[in-house]
Amino acid sequence: MRWSTQLRMWVNMLFRRGVAAAHLESELRFHLDQQIRENRAAGMTQREARRAALHSFGNPSLVREQARATWSWNWVERLGRDIRIGLRTLARAPGFTIIAVLVMALGIGANVTIFAVVRAVLLNPLPFRDPGQLIAVYEHSKQNTTSYLPVAGASFLDWQRAATGAAELALVDAWEGYSVSASGGQLSEKIDAGWCSWNFFSTLGVTPVLGRAFTESDDRPEAEASVMLTSSFWKRRFSGDASIVGKKIFLNAKPYTVIGVLPASFKYEGSIAGGKIQAWAALGHEVAPMLMQTYEDHEFVAVGRLAPGVTQAALISQLNAVQGRIKAEHPGPAVNPEVAIRSLLDDAVQDYKTPLYAMFAATGCVLLIACLNVASLLVARTSARRREMAVRTALGGGRMQLLRERLLESFLLSAGGGLAGIAMAGGALGWLVHTRQDMNRIDSIRIDGGVVVFTLAAIGVCALFSGLISALSMDTRKMLASLQESSRGNTAGRASLRRTLLMLQVGLTVVLLVGAGLLLKSYQRLRTADMGLPVDNVLTMQFSLPAVHYKQPVQMVEFMEQLISRVRALPGVTGAGLISRAPGQGFGGDFLVTVVEHPPLPPGHSIDLNTRFADPGYFAGAQIPILRGRTFAADERLDHDHATLISESAAKLCFPGEDPIGRHIKISFTGKIYEVVGVVGDTRWRIDQKPNPTMYMPIFGNNMSGATIMLRSTHDVETQATPVQKIINAMDPDLPVSEVITLRESIGQSTLSSQFDSLLVVTFAGIALVLAAAGLYGVLAYLVAQRTNELGVRIALGSPRRQVLRLVLLDGLRPALAGLVLGLAGAAGVARLISTMLYGTEPLDVAVFAVVSGLLVAVAIVACLVPAWNASRLDPVQALRTE
Repeated sequence: MRWSTQLRMWVNMLFRRGVAAAHLESELRFHLDQQIRENRAAGMTQREARRAALHSFGNPSLVREQARATWSWNWVERLGRDIRIGLRTLARAPGFTIIAVLVMALGIGANVTIFAVVRAVLLNPLPFRDPGQLIAVYEHSKQNTTSYLPVAGASFLDWQRAATGAAELALVDAWEGYSVSASGGQLSEKIDAGWCSWNFFSTLGVTPVLGRAFTESDDRPEAEASVMLTSSFWKRRFSGDASIVGKKIFLNAKPYTVIGVLPASFKYEGSIAGGKIQAWAALGHEVAPMLMQTYEDHEFVAVGRLAPGVTQAALISQLNAVQGRIKAEHPGPAVNPEVAIRSLLDDAVQDYKTPLYAMFAATGCVLLIACLNVASLLVARTSARRREMAVRTALGGGRMQLLRERLLESFLLSAGGGLAGIAMAGGALGWLVHTRQDMNRIDSIRIDGGVVVFTLAAIGVCALFSGLISALSMDTRKMLASLQESSRGNTAGRASLRRTLLMLQVGLTVVLLVGAGLLLKSYQRLRTADMGLPVDNVLTMQFSLPAVHYKQPVQMVEFMEQLISRVRALPGVTGAGLISRAPGQGFGGDFLVTVVEHPPLPPGHSIDLNTRFADPGYFAGAQIPILRGRTFAADERLDHDHATLISESAAKLCFPGEDPIGRHIKISFTGKIYEVVGVVGDTRWRIDQKPNPTMYMPIFGNNMSGATIMLRSTHDVETQATPVQKIINAMDPDLPVSEVITLRESIGQSTLSSQFDSLLVVTFAGIALVLAAAGLYGVLAYLVAQRTNELGVRIALGSPRRQVLRLVLLDGLRPALAGLVLGLAGAAGVARLISTMLYGTEPLDVAVFAVVSGLLVAVAIVACLVPAWNASRLDPVQALRTE
């Protein structure tokens, strides 16, 4: 047979099977009719001729089956038949089907949702050329608990020279911001900006879609100011006008030439930038030259691209040698002795790794619980259909056929759950993207081919897991015995299997409940942490005075003094002040200091204090208590700003057992000396961090160009935002404000991640608890049904009904208690793994473990009580008739 003819027959058998079947029927009928005609011609009657023809021809049905057995694609036909049978079987039990599909949908949907997040945020490569070669380089000190510390400009320049040929290094400062002047009918605004060395974009492999990138000549102090715009800012502010390239825009009231527009796919999301940067300027032009000449001021992060064949370990070894030499030449405590490197992807997602993998593990537990629950339902369903199975076995049904049907039934349930689950995942991802805009790479989360493949894999695993447990619960060797024996003889094994499945469900549920309890307690501790001041009805907003318009320090001071005076005069304002960085809103900088009256510290040792700049009325307005001494005097301004207030923890650190008032603190970096005039209460720079020792200096000195307005009102403090903005606009129409937010909202944003993690795990734990309770109820109800005759005999022979109630109740609680013990042991190990996600909560928190144990036991008792009560109310006469 020619291959083309064989291929045509192969295709016809697949797509025109009905035509082939009709042709076979026609051919069988022709041969049978031909034999009948021959018999009639031989003198037989019609009836005799037909009987003889059938005897000679054989059973048409058998011949038909034998012929069809030689066809191709029979397995497709069998599969289609089995699917139709499976669908009809499930349709006859709609309650069972709906419950099983919903259970699977919850498990698969939760896993698909978190997998889509993990894949997009943690696993997908960065949208740069050869992203696996990109790294982030930091300084490192073994004395500091933070492994990755910002880089000093002078250290970077030494690294860059030493790494020639091994890696290309670029420098980034992503803490900056610009005021965009009003133009073209648009209002002024404050945008996040970044400074970068000229080779930053070429290092990443990014090419502008319009114009050009920075060149080495742009990256110099004497160069003309230039800026590159991100695609989103270009479209929003300039309506996507391509002619913007080459034109000047005013940033901080200074003209900058737009030299290029970055592609829409570009977003730098390092650990120091949340992907909100809207404009980039050349670092060498913007930064103070002194910062590129010192080894002691750490303001930057270095990014790099490894040369082919160069490993991170090799580069670390090379740069550590350089940094070791720097430390030897500059032994001051501000110089770090080592270098730390990690991939740029890890740098972008390091804050999310542990929480997301913990979420993924939690959803895995939910999926396993769902599979165990469905498997338990299928085992019960198999038990209920044992007589049907026995009849089919007696009629010739093979074990493999029955096994295939059980697996197919499980697959149909899992497929239904998967379709519903991926629909649920789509809605959940939309909510997550809207809720967690603070998360790096959040915009890349979507349901794509990889997520669909994962969903199909989850469906297959769930179907195989649940179906095999159900199928293996059948014993075809004992199947026929169920036609003669009572139900008692064949259900003990299945009851034991369901108890085991239930014990595993309860154990996993306990693990989830303990994790949820720890995270929830951690979040509550975090939200109730003492910030050091009342946080309700406090509004904050930031502004920055452009140096072009405010060239002299006296101009800046006069503007700030007038501004805060007018803000305090607003109706409803009970207090207001200026602060360089409000409590709970960030680190704000630090200085290494020495105490003038104390002997010099040993080499390598220093005192590190957070720094804040405040006006005299800030402490009263913020209601931060002055524990000793006074606040700043009105004349401690401009050149007379030599007074400082220190926090209580700073007083203990710098002056242990001494009175700090009148003592002096020297800033190591500048050499400036401040007299301590007061001690104030501690505040937190971040809600989840302990108060850092802090020193406050006068904001009306030190050439401060920007500040945060912090005001307190009697109620509805949000309504004060517009009046304050009107005051600022009246004083300077081109001066924008930014970060207008209440202190309570600011704290809420900083706890968003903890809130999100605890909410999700609590949700998963709640789902698991409901499934476990349903499993307990189902198992005990099944056991009661199987023991109806036995319980009837007990009651008929005089057993008290309360004894029957206790007997059945304990029978249901045994697997629950075994699962509880198993789960507590597992939870103890899991709690240690999530310890980095906890705040103010021990991993082995006795209260959490006790509450979870009590809750689980209470739920188990409630779930078991109904079937146990029904068992104790049995009518012995009716029970004895059930056999």
